[in-house]
Amino acid sequence: MTKNSLTQFLQKLMILIPAYNEQEVLPESLPILQKIIQQLIDRRLIASDSGLMIVSDGSTDQTWSLIEQAHEADARVMGVKFSRNFGHQNALIAGLTVMSKQQLADFVISIDADLQDDPQAIFQMVEQYQAGSEVVFGVRNNRDSDSWFKRVSAEAFYSLLGRLGVHLVPEHADFRLLGPKAITAFLQYQEENMFIRGIIPLLGFNSSRVYYARHKRLAGKSKYPLFKMLSFAWDGVTSFSIAPLRLVLSLGVGFALFGFVMLIYTLVAKLRGVTAAGWSSLMISIWIVGGCQMMAIGLTGEYIGKIFSEVKHRPRYTIEKKLLK
Repeated sequence: MTKNSLTQFLQKLMILIPAYNEQEVLPESLPILQKIIQQLIDRRLIASDSGLMIVSDGSTDQTWSLIEQAHEADARVMGVKFSRNFGHQNALIAGLTVMSKQQLADFVISIDADLQDDPQAIFQMVEQYQAGSEVVFGVRNNRDSDSWFKRVSAEAFYSLLGRLGVHLVPEHADFRLLGPKAITAFLQYQEENMFIRGIIPLLGFNSSRVYYARHKRLAGKSKYPLFKMLSFAWDGVTSFSIAPLRLVLSLGVGFALFGFVMLIYTLVAKLRGVTAAGWSSLMISIWIVGGCQMMAIGLTGEYIGKIFSEVKHRPRYTIEKKLLK
């Protein structure tokens, strides 16, 4: 088999990088990823027109200017610019959509710009894909670089979602490889409140895992502070499970039984002529039941709000500019 005939069977890989205000880290991370792409090409593992795509998620710093400079220097570095910040998940969806429509890649690996996920694991991912895995999950093998609170909260998050029936890959974030079938299937999911970590395992294709040690950020600050992490976790719960609503129903039944017991207590107190007795328990009951009612209304409203967002069918994002081959 000649070199040219071998090349035509090689598949195109695109590394997808969502970026929000990453001017400090891109000058360091892009050369590393470009080097990995070139090494894969040299080893005849991917096609020579493979490359990178960075999605600027409404960045307000010099992120887009750096992407433009990188594209001018190497056309295999492509970019998509959002008109404003639409969120990390939408940046991933936009990148996959553009690649699919423009036929820019046969398979895609997504990784964050800070390269806390070990980019050297990309070699193993490609090998797993070529061995038959349609989906390859990048899974961290430790949390040594995290604070005590983040380790505990992460474990609680995975445990909670598992109990609620949401099937996630523990210690997996958004570092993954998707083959062409997986990309096509994933893009058929059209809900606005997309929780990608929960969707991918639902696709059902042959999958494997690559384990790696997570590092500290190359530069810059984390774009996921505590409040944003909690909001993301809540989206994961409410997007995949109605268990919280069932919990409210269970609480309602429990308080109804409690109310029945209090009714008996009140009747007994009335017959005994001790009408003043029970004032404390009554007040406590009012506060507890009232608080639970407010929580139930708020929780139900959260789900109704998601329905409201979905039925409007507004675009997930708006693309302002593209830099393609």
